[in-house]
Amino acid sequence: MTTAQIGPPLWLLAEITYRCPLHCVFCYNPTDFAKTGVENELSTDDWLRVLREARAAGSVQCGFSGGEPLLRDDLEILVAEAHRLGFYTNLLTSGVGLNETRIAKLKQAGLAHIQLSFQDSTKELNDFLSHTKTFELKQNVAHLIKSNGWPMVLNCVIHRLNIDYIDKIIEMAVELGAEYLELANSQYYSWAQENRDQLLPSREQLQRAERITNEYREKLGDRIRMFFVVPDYYETRPKRCMNGWGNVFLTVTPDGTALPCHTAKMLPGLTFPNVREMNVRDIWFDSEGFNHYRGDGWMKEPCRNCPEKEKDLGGCRCQAYMLTGDAANADPVCDKSPLHGRIEEAVAYAQIPDAERTTVKPLVFRDPKESRRLIEQQTAAERQPA
Repeated sequence: MTTAQIGPPLWLLAEITYRCPLHCVFCYNPTDFAKTGVENELSTDDWLRVLREARAAGSVQCGFSGGEPLLRDDLEILVAEAHRLGFYTNLLTSGVGLNETRIAKLKQAGLAHIQLSFQDSTKELNDFLSHTKTFELKQNVAHLIKSNGWPMVLNCVIHRLNIDYIDKIIEMAVELGAEYLELANSQYYSWAQENRDQLLPSREQLQRAERITNEYREKLGDRIRMFFVVPDYYETRPKRCMNGWGNVFLTVTPDGTALPCHTAKMLPGLTFPNVREMNVRDIWFDSEGFNHYRGDGWMKEPCRNCPEKEKDLGGCRCQAYMLTGDAANADPVCDKSPLHGRIEEAVAYAQIPDAERTTVKPLVFRDPKESRRLIEQQTAAERQPA
């Protein structure tokens, strides 16, 4: 693709830290996040420059994420600058660290939107899945957000361990006065990929949950908008990866690495630029990492001559790499892929009731200790002779 054909990076995801008080089993942060210590995080001045450069390159929406972005003491400074520049600003948070003092400062800074995450509708499962005691705190934060005039936006990642309680999750959202509820089935990257066998729901669970969600939509009408996102594994055609590689989304990680999606750093053979060394505009339009999978010139069969390639652009490069070992392969979610059987195997295993499974791996909770263990495990595997 030529520069003239490439649109601007409309959506900037500013992952300002990987530090997080939660240890969720489905976290999308990279499993090697321990490599990025606090000392390697971008400074306040670095982030202010990134915001200015991204806005100049055409970004219009900025999401502050992590980890837990509230662990950065300069969050209010960054939000204020993003607001001054004309960004629509969004905070994606667990709620930990959001109190009356900070919420007042964020309001004053011009924050437009807060998305609050829950892990479940009950204290027991919410706190188990996050490995923390945060359920009551989240409830208090939800009331705080509502009382300060922001739209109430709740997110709950759905998976095998909580999908059977989806009615209770919806009822909790209604009770908290949520205007929006995202019931996003876990997609299997990073920590969720480590725990996939324990998290992927059965087809029956998924169909029941979608039916219940639709029943509540009909019953509640305009009182709440609900979004139910099906896991890729139960589709026969892949989705466009982040609406297309380098098409809309720009992620900047805590150490300044710029990525076309939040998991792209896993892909071998690609070098992604750092905002410490390269201007955001040049990163977006000219860097090899962002241009590598743009368009369809990189495609192999069956994607190259597929009549649907403009619709899905070959699907997800990270999913293709994780499941086939080659990021240029068709996303195996697609039933035209010769390696679609790898998806079918995972789905077949998900149909086995928990009580009938002979071997069950323990859940791997996201924390620095586990991250370092997985780094060592990967390093040892790479040292093995081919």
